[in-house]
Amino acid sequence: MRLFFLALPFLVLGATPTIVDEVHQAIVQNNLPLAEAYVQRYRAQNGVTAEMIEAVSWLGRGALAAKQFDKAEAYAKQTEELAVAELKKRSLDAEPHLPLAVGASIEVQAQAMAERGERNEAVSFLCAILADYRRTSIETRIHKNLNLLSLEGKRAPELQAREFLGPKPPALASLKGKPVLLFFWAHWCGDCKGDEPLIARLRSEYAGQGLVVIGPTQRYGYAARGEEASPAEELKYIDQVRRQFYGDLLDMPAPISELNFKNYGASTTPTLVFIDKQGIVRVYHPGKMTIEELRAAMDRVLEASARLARP
Repeated sequence: MRLFFLALPFLVLGATPTIVDEVHQAIVQNNLPLAEAYVQRYRAQNGVTAEMIEAVSWLGRGALAAKQFDKAEAYAKQTEELAVAELKKRSLDAEPHLPLAVGASIEVQAQAMAERGERNEAVSFLCAILADYRRTSIETRIHKNLNLLSLEGKRAPELQAREFLGPKPPALASLKGKPVLLFFWAHWCGDCKGDEPLIARLRSEYAGQGLVVIGPTQRYGYAARGEEASPAEELKYIDQVRRQFYGDLLDMPAPISELNFKNYGASTTPTLVFIDKQGIVRVYHPGKMTIEELRAAMDRVLEASARLARP
C-alpha cells in the first residue's frame, strides 16, 4: 500500500490551519479519531463545502493506512456522494478541493479492493471510472492507480519523444538487452532534486549492466515562483532547472510530453519505473526512493532478466 503524505504549509509558514490541514496532520500522526472529530466540528459550523469534502477524503486515506478497509471504503464512498452533489453545481476543475477529493476517493476504493485480494475488481473499477474523468485533472491520477495494480509484468509503453532536452531519447524498443530506469520529474519538484544524486550514483554502480536512465518531464504552464509562462518560456526554465539541479544527469535524455505522464500515470513526482532487459516493467514506484530501495529495485530487475534469459 502506498500513501503519499505531503508537508503541511501551515507548519512551515505559520499560517492558520484549514480543516484540510488539521485533518491531514491528525492522519500523519495516526490519530484517526481526532481527524474525525475535526470534520464533525467543521461540518456542524460550516455545513458541506468543497474543502470539507476534501477533508473527508483524508479520513478515507487515514483508515486505509490503518488497514481499516471497510471504514476506508465507506469514507471514500461518502466523499464520492458529497462530491457528486457538488458537481451538479460546477465542473470538477472549477476549484482545487473537489479534484483532490474525488481523486482520493477513487484511489482509496481501488486500494481497499486490492488489499482485500480483489485486484481484478479494482482494475475493472478504475477502467470504468477512467471513462468518466478523461480530459480532467484527475485522469493521470487514475492511470497511476491502474499502473500500481497492473503495469508491473507488462511491456513498458513507448515514450513520446518529439520534443526533448539533452541527448535524443532512444526508443525503448531499441534498448532490448539493457535495463532501463524512467525517472519522471518536474521542474518544481523538490523530491526529484533530492533523488538526482542517488539516481546518478545508481547509474554509476550499475554501468556494467548497461543501465540506461531516461528522465521524462512535462510543462505545467508556469515557471519560477508560479508565474505564468508561455510554452517557449517554460521550456527555457525547465532547461535552466535541469542544468542547475541535475548536473550529474545532464547526459540523461529528457523527453518533454504530457502524454508520457498520462500513459505512465505519473501524477506523483518523482515516479520511478524500472524496466528489465526484455522491456518488461518490473518496478513501478510513485514517490522518492532511498539508495537502498533503488538498489533493491535494480536487483529485482536484473534477477527477472536473468530468469527470462535462461533456456
